[in-house]
Amino acid sequence: MAAAYLAAPCSGLRYRVRKTMLDDDVMGNKVKTNDGKIQNLLDIMGRLRDPETGCPWDRKQDFSTIAPYTIEEAYEVADAIARGNMGDLKDELGDLLFQLVFHAQMAGEKGDFEFGDVVDAVCDKMVRRHPHVFDSAYIAAHSDDIEAQAEAWEHAKAREREARGMQSLLDDVPRGMAELQRAVKLQKRAARVGFDWGSPELVLDKFDEEVLEMREAMAGGNFEEMEDELGDLLFVIANLGRQLKIDPAKAPRRSNAKFERRFRAVEAAAGSRAALETMDLNAMEALWQQVKMQLRVDKHDE
Repeated sequence: MAAAYLAAPCSGLRYRVRKTMLDDDVMGNKVKTNDGKIQNLLDIMGRLRDPETGCPWDRKQDFSTIAPYTIEEAYEVADAIARGNMGDLKDELGDLLFQLVFHAQMAGEKGDFEFGDVVDAVCDKMVRRHPHVFDSAYIAAHSDDIEAQAEAWEHAKAREREARGMQSLLDDVPRGMAELQRAVKLQKRAARVGFDWGSPELVLDKFDEEVLEMREAMAGGNFEEMEDELGDLLFVIANLGRQLKIDPAKAPRRSNAKFERRFRAVEAAAGSRAALETMDLNAMEALWQQVKMQLRVDKHDE
């Protein structure tokens, strides 16, 4: 769970609430059905948000203050998957589920919707978008036609957008997405009508053009222009990743991990932080090359 959330002043109270609910049999005697377990979580959330007896920290939250925790928990799920740690994945999925329940609780308090409405909405959507699984007539006609299934998926989403009054292909691209991922999403939508570079090579040509514009902005010294050009560079990088079928948000993970391994090795080789701080850049670069070679020999730099 996100560190800031764990550090909230009512973390101890959460345990006491949970224990009290168990002692009072509010949660039932080890209910084994999924419905029962979900209801347990909903009950806990309701108690935490109780206007009189709930947790002060939980009570004062709203959608905007909880949203960053929701995003952080999603990243922690991805991190557990990347590390292949199933124990951590179970815990992080639970933390993410708690975030969903938190949002539904707040919506219910305002009379907008309940958790059950959220479940109904996603169930309806999945059935609607998978006629090749749930529609017997469609299955009989297209049981082995993967292209027809993909087309049906896109048609279903298009009908949903139309029903919601959306006019542009870009209308429902979430603004809360990580920007590199949002860039890819925007580019994919535009590509549906042919607004797209035809090959990775053409994207690289565009990258070279953007680098020149970045140099001009740097020479001019205007911060806003430099920021704008850097954004253009990143947008083109996202496009290149999409063309090569490489996730531009995932690709830096390996580079980050590689840098971390190498820099930790440089720190170890230097002997101390003080020794590292006294080195000039040439000395540090020489040490960097040395540890990089050693890591490759040891096959720890892959």
